[in-house]
Amino acid sequence: MKLKPLLLAGLATLATGLSSAFAGGTLIPKGAAQSPIQIRSHQVNVTLNNGFAQTEVLQTFFNPNPADLEAIYAFPVPKSASLSEVTIVTGEKTLNGEVLAKADAEKIYETEKKSGNDAGLATKNSYLTYEFKVSPVRANAEVKLRFVYYQPLEIDSGVGRYLYPLEDAGTDDAAKSFWTTHTQVEGAFSVNVKLKSAWPVSDVRVPGFETLAVTNKVNEGHYQVALHRPGAKLDRDFVFYYRLADNLPGRVEVIPYRAAKDKPGTFMMVVTPGVDLKPLTRGADYSYVLDVSGSMQGKLHTLANGVSQALGQMRPEDRFRVVTFNNTAREVQPWTNATPENVQQTISLVKSLTSSGGTNLYDGVALGLKNLDADRATSVVLVTDGVANEGIVRPADFHQLVKKYDVRVFGFLMGNSANWPLLRTIADASGGFYAGVSNDDDIVGQLILAKGKVTYEALHNATFKFSGPARIFDTTGDTPQKIYRGQQLVIFGRYEGAGQTTVTLRASLTGEDKTYTTTVNLPEVDTDNPEIERLWAMSLIEQIEVKEGAGLQPAAESHDAIQNLGVAYQLVTDYTSMVVLDDATHAKHGITRNNQQRAALERTAQSVRAAQPARQARVDTAQPAFPAPAHHVSRSSGGSGGGDLGGDTLAIGLFAVVLVLGACFGRCYGNGKKD
Repeated sequence: MKLKPLLLAGLATLATGLSSAFAGGTLIPKGAAQSPIQIRSHQVNVTLNNGFAQTEVLQTFFNPNPADLEAIYAFPVPKSASLSEVTIVTGEKTLNGEVLAKADAEKIYETEKKSGNDAGLATKNSYLTYEFKVSPVRANAEVKLRFVYYQPLEIDSGVGRYLYPLEDAGTDDAAKSFWTTHTQVEGAFSVNVKLKSAWPVSDVRVPGFETLAVTNKVNEGHYQVALHRPGAKLDRDFVFYYRLADNLPGRVEVIPYRAAKDKPGTFMMVVTPGVDLKPLTRGADYSYVLDVSGSMQGKLHTLANGVSQALGQMRPEDRFRVVTFNNTAREVQPWTNATPENVQQTISLVKSLTSSGGTNLYDGVALGLKNLDADRATSVVLVTDGVANEGIVRPADFHQLVKKYDVRVFGFLMGNSANWPLLRTIADASGGFYAGVSNDDDIVGQLILAKGKVTYEALHNATFKFSGPARIFDTTGDTPQKIYRGQQLVIFGRYEGAGQTTVTLRASLTGEDKTYTTTVNLPEVDTDNPEIERLWAMSLIEQIEVKEGAGLQPAAESHDAIQNLGVAYQLVTDYTSMVVLDDATHAKHGITRNNQQRAALERTAQSVRAAQPARQARVDTAQPAFPAPAHHVSRSSGGSGGGDLGGDTLAIGLFAVVLVLGACFGRCYGNGKKD
């Protein structure tokens, strides 16, 4: 029987309480003589509707110095966000942004800045931060900054989650050595959330702000939440949860956009499987690979507590070992049976670990995958923040390493600046998945969702196929390989033609081939959701980045494709930036106003949607794709795979084991083989 080790990639910092080393806010060089640019107000307006989130951020900056200054504001990059609008109001002037190739945008900004003219620039620093520059902020004067971004929404086991990231994990050492971050809001920090769901919503929750957030239920699918915090700091994430009603069907939903018959259409397809996946019950070996490098300082205590509790939950028939790594990897606990005595000795060993040195992540993973017993189901548990800075660091090398073992990766990354691209490469190579965890997350809820993924069967070898009069092309997310319990899939694509198109999902379950099918009507014209084009383009960009990281696409080819998509759909990427100018200055530089036109279409559509109830996007009502209800975390289901998101019926201590480690207890079997 072929061995397929399970690799769980996660972070040790899976409980609240860690302080931010480098958060969102205005930046000032260390040792600078001037006072920092102040943030007088910070307002966030969030609309969750039709399968995606729109986030609008409004800030007022004030320069308390006697001389004009450049304001620089840093903000953690939200997952899968398409930054689409930047507006600056300075005095009587309004500046609007247009996306250009990065070098061109930066050159124009610097030219206008040196001339003393009003200008702005929005750039992206890889997976770490967005950076906004405004020049000049006049002495003792205000300037207003507005930016907008979109993200696809995903429901996991009936639970939706929205994150507004502010806390930074502090992994950008170069930035920390140069900049000081000013996070204080002199006036008020406020968040306003509007949730419109075509499906009934049972609960909403804002972890950590229960007494401050004001919730208004307009109807069963429409909620409004308002949070107002005078004198707050921009160093704490805002997380919003909503739980759909029980017993909703497995389903296929499609949100299209097509401006005219003679133009290609774009769609977002959301697939919520309703499939009966059985629990798994077999013992296994557990190889713990623990990051003890210097970047884990402040996180190691939580790592030790989590691993210790997980060891204490093992069964006598289980075996385990412990590998640690910083500059090098070493086995500190050889394979041993999980007797009470051995477990207690190893708990003492883990609690004595200290953090220091660099991060040779590759050596840690490689050692964790060695000396595995082909006759036993094995889990390799990697606990890290992904800051690989020694030894082999290329994502392509990790991709090749993981592929040798046909592993599955479940990634749980704490922090907004953890190394998403690397963990995403490992996850995609294995057919697994990854998810972010904020310090302000509802940890109990996240644990419940994670546990269900790894202790139940999964659909294997999953692929989607489209057939019909419409030609589908440039799809993303349609080859997930494996589909886990409660997992919702978001697929983007483009189409030519129109009409009834058959969608077929083929997969295997416990060795048996399964087929799920339905039909979708792709319209000739549908202008309700123009934002879908930007979301598709960003999803395609992420897919290109994954291929490049895995060594499957040349870097130069990838960079050109990303730049072209960024300019065409007006998205800030690693190779494009948004220059923010007044109308006359745009004209002076010969800049075509593509973003102005696109944003106007989006704002018009948003105004129409705001006055209407949420649009029902389900397309498989007449021909249901799935035979069972969608998996759902239920308030009344207690600890039997469900539970209350928010912990009213579940103690946090009971599940503090699981988010890093609960996946250790999952054995998945597909095609009749151990996985």
